[in-house]
Parts: sequence; structure tokens; C-alpha cells
Amino acid sequence: MTAVTPIPPAADVASRTLVLALPKGRILAECAPLLARAGIVPEADYADESSRRLRFHTETPELDVIRVRSFDVATFVAFGAAEIGICGADVLMEFDYPDIYAPLDLGIGHCRISVAEPADAAGRTNFSRLSRVRVASKYPSITRKHFAMRGIQAEIVTLNGAMELAPGLGLSRLIVDLVQTGSTLVANGLVETEVIAHVTSRLIVNRTALKTRPEAIGAWIARFRAALEAAA
Repeated sequence: MTAVTPIPPAADVASRTLVLALPKGRILAECAPLLARAGIVPEADYADESSRRLRFHTETPELDVIRVRSFDVATFVAFGAAEIGICGADVLMEFDYPDIYAPLDLGIGHCRISVAEPADAAGRTNFSRLSRVRVASKYPSITRKHFAMRGIQAEIVTLNGAMELAPGLGLSRLIVDLVQTGSTLVANGLVETEVIAHVTSRLIVNRTALKTRPEAIGAWIARFRAALEAAA
């Protein structure tokens, strides 16, 4: 007979440690003042990206922090592996998980999703005459939707980095990428020709967790809201 895993009682679910998913990289550093104002103090090495640890306790016993790739924060929260997270709006747009609720714009991680092309071709592309274009991007869904709105079928070359090399090496005509200052584009002979969306980081929560643990999750949303107001 196949063993059936028992469903944990509600009391066990309510007492389980909450997990906050944070993105590696630039946003991790930008999160630090906000976390401090929200009363979240992780173990010292959580900010050390050379550390091989990925899960960290905090000074609040009922909350742990995990450090994952920015694109993975939304996945961890959507599938309930983490109840709370900090995630760029670009990731939410790309994956559009129905199980994620984003109650707060944290006002950090300012950047934009943009179309770019070689500087020597900029302004000479007549998109009204195009029916198809090849685009390199790590945002296939956003890119397809953007060009579909203009009646253009986008053939996506999916890359996770070094996007700026694609046009010069004949891999694609255009790129769609996350842009902060634009200096990397300029250094590689590209120019930003269109902004698809402006991006900031959001506080996200798992909808099921919010329903099953409304007091605990609601308290953390309130802490982050107060932290934002304190910084205003």
C-alpha cells in the first residue's frame, strides 16, 4: 500500500517559519536600508555573495531569508517555497503568476525594459513595414507582447546575458533588455530606441499564504509599509 503523507494541522502551518526571498546582486544592497527599517536583521554573511549559504536566520525567530537569482524570487513565492519576496516588476510582467500578490511598490531598483539597436541603424527601421523581426532577450513574453501590439511577429533568441553582443554578431536585429544607465549599450555600439516599461522592485506575497496566515503575512506587509513611510 502506498504511504500517504498526512496533511499538517493548521497549527503546524501557522507556526512554521516564514521565508523572505531576496534577489542577489544590486537589489540586495539597495534592500539593506529598507530591511533595517522593517526590523529585519539577517545573519552577517547574507550580504556576502561569495558565501555559499543560501538560507539565513534573522534576529526575528519567525522569519528566515533566502538569497536567490532575481528571476527566481517570483517562482519561489508563486509556488509557496517562500511566503514573501522582493522582486522587480519586470519579472512579474514576464511570468504573470496568478498566485502572487504585489501590495507595495518599494521604490528601489529603478530601471527600464527597453528596445535597443545598433547606433548606425537607429531611427532607420520602419516598423510599420515589418511583419517579423528577430530579437534577443531574456524577456520572451514581454517582447512578443510588445511587438504583437504593433502587428509584428517577434522571433525570440533567448539569452540570459551578453545581450549587447547579439546585433553585432548577426544573432538578432534588436535586443530587449533591462537598462539602468545605458552605459553598457553605448560601450557596445547600441542605442536605446524605445522604453517598454519603467521598473521598480515590489514586495510580493503568496496568495495562499496570505489566506492561511493573514495575521503573520499582514504584519510583515504593515512593517514594510511603515518602513517606506519612515523613509519618505
